[in-house]
Amino acid sequence: MVLHNRLSATELKQRLAAETFQRVTVSFYQYAKIADPQAFRDSLYISLSALGVFGRIYVAHEGINAQISVPEHHFEAFKQQLYTIPFLNGIRLNIAVDDNGKSFWVLKIKVRDKIVADGITDPAFDMEKRGRYVDAAAFNKLTEDPDTVIIDMRNHYEYEVGHFDKALEVPSATFREQLPMAVQMMQGHKEKNIIMYCTGGIRCEKASAYMLHQGFRNVFHLEGGIIEYTNKAREQGLPNKFRGKNFVFDERLGERISEDIISQCHQCGAPCDTHTNCANEGCHLLFIQCEKCAAKYNGCCSEACTDVLALPEEKQAELRKGVDKGLMLFNKRRKRTP
Repeated sequence: MVLHNRLSATELKQRLAAETFQRVTVSFYQYAKIADPQAFRDSLYISLSALGVFGRIYVAHEGINAQISVPEHHFEAFKQQLYTIPFLNGIRLNIAVDDNGKSFWVLKIKVRDKIVADGITDPAFDMEKRGRYVDAAAFNKLTEDPDTVIIDMRNHYEYEVGHFDKALEVPSATFREQLPMAVQMMQGHKEKNIIMYCTGGIRCEKASAYMLHQGFRNVFHLEGGIIEYTNKAREQGLPNKFRGKNFVFDERLGERISEDIISQCHQCGAPCDTHTNCANEGCHLLFIQCEKCAAKYNGCCSEACTDVLALPEEKQAELRKGVDKGLMLFNKRRKRTP
């Protein structure tokens, strides 16, 4: 049996567009000890493929991290299949807040060293010793306490388009850099309540364990992250303290949480929170672009990339050869000039 996709991206996207049923975008994670990640990966691929599931899943000795799209008519079967796995039985599933059903178009399950790259090498670090969960109601109450500090454990480009009121940014593009930075930032606040949050809970859960490992005591993390918080706040009629858009790592690139637009177009400075990738495949920079600039630069991040995009495809392919794009993210230290 083939345990990976063999179709082209073009064909897969055409198949997705032709589907006549709805899909549900779901995310979940679990820190658990998986003895044989490759065998677990292969078994999971077989079961999820049979249900028409798309998405991106990472498996490691420390657990699983999944963002997927499930056919609505197979959702219950998917849950039952997932719950047959002992350490996933009854696991919380984060249902997307703003879902168009087009979040993924292929199933990819990869074995990794860790489900969250953290840079932690201390053998004494223990994920079992993590911070206390807070749900939406407890989060709102705790944030009213002046002795509470809220820390956003997401990257700059995520924080930029949306975050909780009074949340502190840990200004870095990688989680492994953020952990020691968060410890340093909080050195003068060890007696305060520290609430950590992220998109779906996986990063802030590990971050809370790391803070405890570094000697902090009153550490909390938001259960289910921004996604679960938003769903529960709506269900329970609670004030929603998140402003803007929640960045997500799929084709949508964001879900609208509130009507506030707190960021700007990286090219003209107009209010905007629409992320896109530069249309020049040799660049592919992730940045924020308004409709006016998208039309002006043909979906590119700069005039230089617009000029490249106008070249014949063979010439573009030639220019892309041997180019290491690295981490192509717009940030405060690396700006593109139109």
